[in-house]
Amino acid sequence: MTSNLQQLYGNIDIYLFDQLLKGTYNQCKKVLDADCGGGRNLIYFLQNGYEVYGIDPNPSAVAAVQELAASLSPVNEGNFTVASAEHLPLADHSFDLVISSAVLHFAKNPEHFDDMLHSMWRVLKPGGYFFARLASDIGIETLVRPLDNGRYLLPDGSERFLVNQQMLLNYTESLNARLHEPIKTTNVQNLRCMTTWCLQKI
Repeated sequence: MTSNLQQLYGNIDIYLFDQLLKGTYNQCKKVLDADCGGGRNLIYFLQNGYEVYGIDPNPSAVAAVQELAASLSPVNEGNFTVASAEHLPLADHSFDLVISSAVLHFAKNPEHFDDMLHSMWRVLKPGGYFFARLASDIGIETLVRPLDNGRYLLPDGSERFLVNQQMLLNYTESLNARLHEPIKTTNVQNLRCMTTWCLQKI
């Protein structure tokens, strides 16, 4: 059973898997994974008839996801390119689903965060879905140490750009979006917190 699940879904983000189980993305046809890495979140989509695209600033990651795509669904092989989330070389309103998993917390400052978010939002169709998983200070507010430009030192020793719930709610409103799931945060033994932010573009 475990091997079957691995074959179907790969090492998918568990909260993205949750949305698939709920059927949230059943009507989505065209999917973008922004900063896709080696494609760990794309195996299900590649095997189930979605038109899948990915960008990553790392050429090695793009080569790896191209190889993965070619092995699972050759029709998608050419849809993976070297680019950054803040400068997507893609047309407005192109995608039914944009995935941003463990990307936004690498922002250098608030302006960089804003540029990445708006770039990904720009390519999303009205009615489309945005799935984001990012580091936050929710639940560990007193345990993180501010550095500068919205970045913090976390108890696990990493440095991240952190959001909080009010910031996410403010962006939800300014983007003219709706939360189709409550904001959910996982606290990893007070070392770091990862928040899932699921939006639909109105």
